[in-house]
Amino acid sequence: QVQLVESGGGSVQAGGSLRLSCAASGRTFTSYAVGWFRQAPGKEREFVAAVSRSGGNTYYADSMKGRFTISRDNAKNTVYLQMNSLKPEDTAVYYCAGSLRYYDNYAYTGATTYTVWGQGTQVTVSS
Repeated sequence: QVQLVESGGGSVQAGGSLRLSCAASGRTFTSYAVGWFRQAPGKEREFVAAVSRSGGNTYYADSMKGRFTISRDNAKNTVYLQMNSLKPEDTAVYYCAGSLRYYDNYAYTGATTYTVWGQGTQVTVSS
């Protein structure tokens, strides 16, 4: 199975932007749907965005629609999360996760769907 490594986190002021990357090792990356999740201190992990194997289907949590964009470059084995208009409440550790999907091309929102997880990258938004 693939291994996932996130990067691109950091500190930014409210209204700023960051682009997170999720780099995958392994030759089967194109068989994986990928999701981004986040967890803030003292809060449960929550869904952020997801993309299907081909990149043709995407899904966003309501609070991220219009601000975040998920995309993937299968030639580079990488999924991106472009985050614009960041707010202090976006502060969290962001994780990417992979779900092996041989027979469908859907984007999934449920964390239990995903079996491979990265280590996370910290995003801090100051007011």
